[in-house]
Amino acid sequence: MEKEKNIFKRLRAYLRDVRGELKKVTWPAKNDLIKTTIAVLVISLFFGIYLFGVDFIFAQIFSKIAYFFK
Repeated sequence: MEKEKNIFKRLRAYLRDVRGELKKVTWPAKNDLIKTTIAVLVISLFFGIYLFGVDFIFAQIFSKIAYFFK
């Protein structure tokens, strides 16, 4: 198979292939999409709060250690 030299023909072939692949995709139902989005947001919020708490605790500990060695 020889490579096409015309970039527009290659681009058109690429886009045609992409369109064909997108037709094969099974998209989630709206209800599933909403549930998974809410799950991702809740988990992200939980870990954000958790990491904030851990960071705050370590900052307090290290500030006490730094004050001790002053």
